[in-house]
Amino acid sequence: MSTCPCGSDLQFEACCEPYIAGNPAPTALALMRSRYTAYSLGNKDYLIETLAPEMRDDDDEEDVSKTANMKWLGLEIRNVSEGGEGDATGSVEFVAKYKIGTNAGVHHERSGFRRDGDRWYCLGGEINPKQQQRTALKVGRNDPCPCGSGKKFKKCCGA
Repeated sequence: MSTCPCGSDLQFEACCEPYIAGNPAPTALALMRSRYTAYSLGNKDYLIETLAPEMRDDDDEEDVSKTANMKWLGLEIRNVSEGGEGDATGSVEFVAKYKIGTNAGVHHERSGFRRDGDRWYCLGGEINPKQQQRTALKVGRNDPCPCGSGKKFKKCCGA
C-alpha cells in the first residue's frame, strides 16, 4: 500500500484508485484529486474520460501525452467553491508542482466542474487566475466619519 499522489495522506487504494478504476467521484474535489493522480500515473484514458464531452477533441491524447515526461511533485488545493454531493457545478483552485528534467515548475489553475447524473466532469479552467481586487473606502479629512459619530473624519477616527 502506498500514499495517494494527490496529497490527501490516505492510501491510494482508499483515495483515488476507486475513481480511476471507474467508480464515480462523489464531489468535484474528489474528481480534481483523482485527475491529478491520473496525471502522476500517466493514465491518459481516465483524463480524457473525465473531461466533459463538449471539451474533448482529437488533440486530447496528444495534449495529455505531453505531460508524460513530467514528474508531479505535489498538489495544493487553494479554494473549493460548491461541487459537493448535492451540487450540479463547482470549481476547484489548485497549484500543482512538477519537474521536467532539471526544471521545476508550477501549474496554477481554477477548474470548473459539472455533474451529469452521478458523474462529475472537468470543464477546463483558467490558468493563473487573478484574485479578486479588494477595494477600500477612501475617506477624506473633511468627510463625515464612517463610524457614524456625525463628526468630521479629521476630528474623530482620523485624529
